Amino acid sequence: MDLIVFFLLVGIVTLAALLLWRRFSAPSRSVPVSVGRVLLCLGLALPLVGLPAWRLSNARSLQLLGEIVPRVETSDSLVALTFDDGPLPDATARVLQLLAAEEARATFFLIGSSIEQHPEAARAIADAGHEIGNHSYSHRMMLGLSQNRIRQEIERTDARIREAGFVGRIHFRSPYGKKFVALPYYLGRTGRKNIFWDVEPESDPEIARDSARIVAHVLEKVRPGSIVLMHVMTRHYEPSRAAVPAIVRGLKARGYRLVTVSELLEQEERVALSR
Repeated sequence: MDLIVFFLLVGIVTLAALLLWRRFSAPSRSVPVSVGRVLLCLGLALPLVGLPAWRLSNARSLQLLGEIVPRVETSDSLVALTFDDGPLPDATARVLQLLAAEEARATFFLIGSSIEQHPEAARAIADAGHEIGNHSYSHRMMLGLSQNRIRQEIERTDARIREAGFVGRIHFRSPYGKKFVALPYYLGRTGRKNIFWDVEPESDPEIARDSARIVAHVLEKVRPGSIVLMHVMTRHYEPSRAAVPAIVRGLKARGYRLVTVSELLEQEERVALSR
């Protein structure tokens, strides 16, 4: 579907360019549509469509269909910590220890294939009372996929999450934050939101290498209703993992309560109903 929409838009822009060319050419003679002109207009159309399409696929707060949630509008001091990827046994155990020591809950967006490889790690997350979300089965960019392939990526992971013992609502986050038309269409059709984020300390490589800077970035950028994205479930993100206790303590010291994504969305629904 993504490719169909993309090339349809390219075709429309190309046709429009050809019509404009013909319209503003010398009126005294008929201007034939040559292969060269078609190729030139096509060459202009590709970047005109491609750049906005790529920017849309990366946008944190905009998608064409369905609902995307980068944060929740609330006056209450609530924040959701979310961790992407994994699980891996050693990293999972360490993160769970850190959260338990600070009496904090988080939402873990896990990869289906990783759950299959390490089911005990996923069960440990569920047993500790944390929320588990769906981060696709293969963790590939979900651009240009058919509806059937998207369904398999999501439903297969849902099944692994249930096998791990998680019984709550399963939220979804697209791998790499990428989406265009096909994925949002599927999510909207199945009543699911695409959970994004508004605070991402690891987006800056300089910050990502320093635990203290990660903590400072989160505490500076967070606001009521924020969703914080971090990667603490793999071997390559030790600074992020080490930053978790100080982030939790810093947020609590500022009056924030750490909640799951579901609790954050429930707060949003309560506010909407009270208006």
